[in-house]
Amino acid sequence: MHKAVLMTVKIPEKIIDFHVHLFPDKLFDAIRDSFVKNYDWHIIHQYYYQECVLRLRQSGVRSIVYSNYAHRAGIAEGLNRWNEKILQEYDDLYCFAAYHPDDDCALAMAKRLLENPKILGFKLQLLVQNFYPFDERLFPLYEMVIRKNKHLLLHTGTGPVGNPYVGLEPFMKVLEKFPELPATVAHMGAHEYAGFLGLLDRHPRLYLDTAFCFLPPPYEGYNLGPDYLEKYKSRILYGSDYPNLIAPREIEIENILKIDLSQEFYDKVFYDNGMALIRSLTGKTM
Repeated sequence: MHKAVLMTVKIPEKIIDFHVHLFPDKLFDAIRDSFVKNYDWHIIHQYYYQECVLRLRQSGVRSIVYSNYAHRAGIAEGLNRWNEKILQEYDDLYCFAAYHPDDDCALAMAKRLLENPKILGFKLQLLVQNFYPFDERLFPLYEMVIRKNKHLLLHTGTGPVGNPYVGLEPFMKVLEKFPELPATVAHMGAHEYAGFLGLLDRHPRLYLDTAFCFLPPPYEGYNLGPDYLEKYKSRILYGSDYPNLIAPREIEIENILKIDLSQEFYDKVFYDNGMALIRSLTGKTM
């Protein structure tokens, strides 16, 4: 990192990464193959879950919040058994679990999983799962998450690519039905940054995460300047997308530091906001 930047602001010594991906080994391999086939993305970190956790810890990540998702019906149950297993292996490891509305026992599974304090809620990857966020099959899940004071992680933006199921407009439709939906929008809603940031004023339980938003060119990242970031610094969570990266995570952190925002911004985004959210979802004093 540039010393000139570090002289004015810095990230906390220990940080929280709110957007990590962990999968069983064979599924990790399949996902990486699909990135090459569909996007010509060559993931630079070909690590499996144990090495991912180790390397993040070594780089100063205190709490890791990871997710995985069911790209089709019939696999969420197995993924979540794996999630329950690895959550027992590590302290300060939390999960947004897999869910697919076409599974016969989806809601019963969800109810059981939400009893685990290390499962913060569920991940919906709408770009891959190919259903709308306002799909009525999801309404019972949303109601359960709200009732049990849990959370959702939603990939609902148009970056890196779009399809009919993602974007600001379909997400706003679900907020009409559930204005208090407790959710984090991955990637700050890329590429519709201004629209998703504007939702924060009207929906107090929404957050945005930074994953993939501050990569170097040619990636089309966040481009609205510092004012929005300072205004919403209490509602933004640092996330790396590790290990599914096409550039080192340190470059993205450096680019955030180069904006030279207030020290309060870096303290909140890299640690305080994430810790407060984890505490509120787990009832844990940390």
